[in-house]
Formats: sequence, C-alpha cells, structure tokens
Amino acid sequence: MTVNQARLHALLCAIGASLVLGACSDPSEAPGNAAPHDGALRFLDAPPASSTPAARVGDSVITIEDVRREARVRELSEDPDELQPGDPVFREALDALIDQRLLALEAARRGLQQSPEARRRLAAAEERILGNVLVETAVADGVTDEAVRRVYEEQARLAPPEQEVRARHILLESREAAREVLRELEDGADFAALARQVSQDPATRLEGGDLGYFTRSGILPEFARIAFATSPGEVSEPFETEAGWHVLKVVDRRAQPRPGLEAMRPSIVRFLTLQRIDALLETIRETYPVTITAGRAPGGLRRPEPGPVIDPQADEAEEAQEDPADPGQP
Repeated sequence: MTVNQARLHALLCAIGASLVLGACSDPSEAPGNAAPHDGALRFLDAPPASSTPAARVGDSVITIEDVRREARVRELSEDPDELQPGDPVFREALDALIDQRLLALEAARRGLQQSPEARRRLAAAEERILGNVLVETAVADGVTDEAVRRVYEEQARLAPPEQEVRARHILLESREAAREVLRELEDGADFAALARQVSQDPATRLEGGDLGYFTRSGILPEFARIAFATSPGEVSEPFETEAGWHVLKVVDRRAQPRPGLEAMRPSIVRFLTLQRIDALLETIRETYPVTITAGRAPGGLRRPEPGPVIDPQADEAEEAQEDPADPGQP
C-alpha cells in the first residue's frame, strides 16, 4: 500500500523544521514508560575542530555553521550558506540560538534533563531527527539535476502544448449595437480605436479591447468557440455570451509557450521528493513489519458494513416463482 499524499506532505514539511513537542506531552507519564535516553546533553559536546565559533555561552560554543543551519530552518535567508557575521539576518539567528542555549543551560543546571517528561521528549526529538536525516539522504541521492531534467523532458513529450489565441473584442449591450460596430469595421474603422470609443468592457477598453493570449479553457466557452473558429486577421460576426454582445478580431494564434526548466524545477523537485519518500517507506516496511494493536472504534462509531443491493422487482419475481397462483382457484 502506498503512502497517501497527505502523509507524505506532512513528512516532507517536517524535514528541517523545529520540533514543538510540548503541546502533546503528558506530564503524568511514569518513568518506566519513558523512552530510553542516556541523559547526555549533546549540545554541550565540543564542536568539530574545523568549525568557526560565533559565540560562547557559558562553557558552550555556538558555531557559524549552527547559525546558518538555524537561518535555514527558520527560512530567514534565500541563501543561508552564504550568511556572514556582519549580516543582520545572521545576527537575528545568532540571538535566537543564544536565548535557546541560555534556557537549555539553566534547565540542565536544575537537572530537568533527568525528568521523565524531558527524557520522553528528547527521545521523541531524536527519533524524528534521525528519520529526517535518513529522508534527506535518500532525497539527495535521488533528486539530482539529471533526474529533474529527465522528468521535465518526459512531461514535454507526453503533454503537447495547448493552442492559444490572441484577440481583441468590443463588448456591447445589444445585437443592434454590435451590428453597427461591424458595419463601421467593414467601412475601414480601426478595431482598437473603435474599442476605446464604444466598448463596455472596462478591463480591456483602454487597451483597444486586447485580451492577450488565452486557451480554450481560459475564457468563456462561447467566446472560445468563436475565437478558435476565426482566422488571424479576421473579424467575427456579432455573438452573445453571459457578459453581453461581442465583436472580436483574432490577432494571432500559436502553440502555448512551455515554461522553462528553471520555472518548473520547484514543482518537479517536490514531485521527485514525495516519490522518493514513498519508495523509501515501502522498502522499509518489508524489513520492519507493522502491526497496529490499537483497539477498533466502538460499534456505535463505526459505519455499518454495506449490504447487498436489493432489487424489489427481482424479489417480487422470486416470490411469484415460490408461490405460483393456483389456476383452479376462482
């Protein structure tokens, strides 16, 4: 069974996001039920020798890499890897980390990390983060420039571009007014100038009735039918839509330009990411069988099982066969 899109979306949104677990905590949980955790405060570990300190809080260190990671998680910058200590956004992320570190150090001084609730939530955070790291690794392996380009080219092959028309129109209140406009056009009046003078469409009148390019699905059905049946340079007969009476002139017809690879990249990356997560979970489920042990909902909360469809006419026919009328009876 594939993972549904809603669950994949939730999982994807969780990658790199800060964890807020307090809202679903249960302070009364017994110590014996807390997830195992060694109680080590890993944020106090010495940073790698290759890292650059950005601030010292007590005996602990916050590195420039920590700040850039925080900026990425909080989406403070379009390019967090290039943030420098002199940037205001860098300082904003650093201040947030300092406040967070101060609170954590004080909590540790009070021994709160040994409480059942803290241990349970630390274990839950560790589980979530480890899963996210696995997903990030799998996505990095599969969502490459080559894969994005392959999907883009496949979509281009399978979905030919739609035809679109560029047209001008003049909107009028009655058929008689539309007929009069058509006569003026036949006498040589300029379409755009006439649209500016008499069209009742405030959205296009000042542009000489120019509607720009549109597809069949991008405009009223009757308007589309006339526009796509009219050749470039020709003027249509008056016709009516729910907006009123129209006279239109087709200016151009073309295949709709296809968005470039870079414009489509975000949606393709998202598609490939969800696909990769789905495949990863399906593979893992074969290694770790899942058995749901939670009880079913009470009978009153469950929908009734659908029964067989009964045909009243079929029932009558069956009864007639089982109890045929006695021809000897009056």
